[in-house]
Amino acid sequence: MSEINNYLKTHKTIARYDYQEQLVDKGYANRTLHIDLSKKEITEKPVTQQMKDLFTGGRGFALWLLWNAINDDTSWDDPENALVIANGPLCGTTAYPGMGKSTVVTLSPLTNSVIDSNGGGFFAPFLKFSGFDALEITGKADKDLIIVIDGNNHQIRLEEAPEEALNTYPLAGILTEMYAMDERDQKNVSVITSGEAANHIRYAGLNISYFDPKRQEVRVKQAARGGSGRVFRDKKLKGIVVRYAGISGSSNNPAKPDLIRKAGKRINQEITKYDEQQNNMREIGTAHLVEIMEHFDLLPVHNFRFGSHPEHIKIDSTTWHDAFTQDKRMDSCWLGCTMACSHGVDGFELKTGPHAGEKVLVDGPEYENAAGLGSNIGVFDPEAILEMNFYCDTYGVDTISFANTVAFCMECFQYGILTEEQTGGLDLSWGNASSALDLLHQMARGEGFGVVVGQGTRYLKTYFAEEFGGDPAFLHDIAMEVKGMEISEYMTKESIAQQGGYGMALKGGQHDEAWLIFMDQVENLLPSFEEKAEALHYFPMWRTWFSIHGLCKLPWNDIKPVDNKDTDQPERIPEHVENYTWVYEGVTGNKVSPEDLIDQSERVYNFQRVFNLRVGFGTREYDFLPYRAMGPVTDEEYESRQERYDKQLKELVNIDPAGLSTSEKNAKLRKYREDQYLKLLDVVYKRRGWTSNGVPTKEKLSSLGIDLPEVLAVVKNHQ
Repeated sequence: MSEINNYLKTHKTIARYDYQEQLVDKGYANRTLHIDLSKKEITEKPVTQQMKDLFTGGRGFALWLLWNAINDDTSWDDPENALVIANGPLCGTTAYPGMGKSTVVTLSPLTNSVIDSNGGGFFAPFLKFSGFDALEITGKADKDLIIVIDGNNHQIRLEEAPEEALNTYPLAGILTEMYAMDERDQKNVSVITSGEAANHIRYAGLNISYFDPKRQEVRVKQAARGGSGRVFRDKKLKGIVVRYAGISGSSNNPAKPDLIRKAGKRINQEITKYDEQQNNMREIGTAHLVEIMEHFDLLPVHNFRFGSHPEHIKIDSTTWHDAFTQDKRMDSCWLGCTMACSHGVDGFELKTGPHAGEKVLVDGPEYENAAGLGSNIGVFDPEAILEMNFYCDTYGVDTISFANTVAFCMECFQYGILTEEQTGGLDLSWGNASSALDLLHQMARGEGFGVVVGQGTRYLKTYFAEEFGGDPAFLHDIAMEVKGMEISEYMTKESIAQQGGYGMALKGGQHDEAWLIFMDQVENLLPSFEEKAEALHYFPMWRTWFSIHGLCKLPWNDIKPVDNKDTDQPERIPEHVENYTWVYEGVTGNKVSPEDLIDQSERVYNFQRVFNLRVGFGTREYDFLPYRAMGPVTDEEYESRQERYDKQLKELVNIDPAGLSTSEKNAKLRKYREDQYLKLLDVVYKRRGWTSNGVPTKEKLSSLGIDLPEVLAVVKNHQ
């Protein structure tokens, strides 16, 4: 405690705002909080009925606030760029699982466009019940600052904080203890932090904390995608603290609480009865996917060259089940979430970096970390994966982008594009976890080749061509990024629908818009282009719905009713969609159909597409993928699945592969696959009501009610 007091003595309050209590009504706080760091001003903005009607909440509100904060030519590091953190009308519900998500929206240093990223933890509900539907931060501070939101005393402060270190470990714990009233009150504090790497790299993320009462430790979840942590540090933010005590099932002041309980009872019974025999989320979490992906040739290996590896058994779900602390049941990152999939490894002894020799709690790994920090860079040592997992979180580094940029560099090292002379002496051979960790520590220190790697794959492919003589076409083919964002850790070569899911994703290659691999590749439920287009319309819209309400998607599709397979559209899990209509009506009082939920999402989704257009993107040319996401780039890749590819040439392209060299066969296969993707773009754009250049038509915008003058002004020259 003396250390905490010493830190507090160095703090200087430079702005204070006392606000009136305003209870949440039917899921809405009905105002947002704006902090201008340059002016040191703290103000409120009303949430209008138009905002609710058009943008619903959460990500929708955040996009609208960002839209009005910036100019057409604003860059990510301009003071007017807003960092917006929002909740949503259903966020904070405790009777239904997965209802505590934050959505972060900003202009991205990684993509130079609009990004959204979501994360668990308690920040979003605490922010809402403190009185605000979103927090909008503009301007830049002169010195490192902490924002403190005290929701019980209705006070907001900006405090200069010169002494505390930047890294999430131990900063999140320090700030939790600092602003809690006492030890028992720590559960009422949530903190947003990043880390030292956020000063230097483009794909830095944010950590969102919650206090684990079983472990008596502060834990973190991540809103890591797209570089919001870099924006956070560019604004000189060290931490954002919110404290709110008094959460209950009535905190949202719901209109029909019995309807919420009805939905919650139904899904909670399913989770209790069927989780262990389905995905076992409560013991393994998303890491259960490792061996499933490997079985279907979908596990990324060596920069997505291959889809399986015999050593995958060293990092499969049995490994993580044994590593996770299983006597800490209800590993939930929000109150009342019975899915409880936020697992961790307790007492892990670090071997490298500033905390070498310390025993720590590692949050995770999730599947993306096990696959990305594991098989995709050729590492099959679970302890090395855990070490990287911990330091990525601690330093504020997005694990997916880090893994893919390292994998890209390792492949360049294999082909001689990179040498140890260029890497500063690092051996970037496949599987060299020690060098990967060296890169990570360099990012935090702001030195060496690690800082170069931290600029992202899109930057690297140009840099390696210009500085090291790499072939630009080859580098483009193997740089696994879309719109500047590194893609999630799933192979897509044999699923054109998932290729579209990555390529057309608004913010870049992230699976949270459309995860269609199983529907398309494994179950063959999308044989025609029209069926693929329908899936690429419905699922991105449906998945958007979660981020405009402050929800986690996993309770929707990682547990299923036993009779789900007998429904007309089992892939949509209609019973769970019905649950969400009940919860929505229960909170807001507004009766809705499943189609109404899609309409909510479609307005926000199309608005974000226009927003991309406004800042210089949002057209067809930005919806393409690197070829490796479509097919084999090298002869080695082709030959590793030669029987498959030869058969496709015969049956799909009407070409007899006999007598052709591997390079010749590969070129013909590539032409076919690229043509197929062009066709996919056409049918998806048509289904979405967009032009052939990927721009929402005026008619589409009008039908959605978002034909605002400022929106139409953006699209008028693209019709």
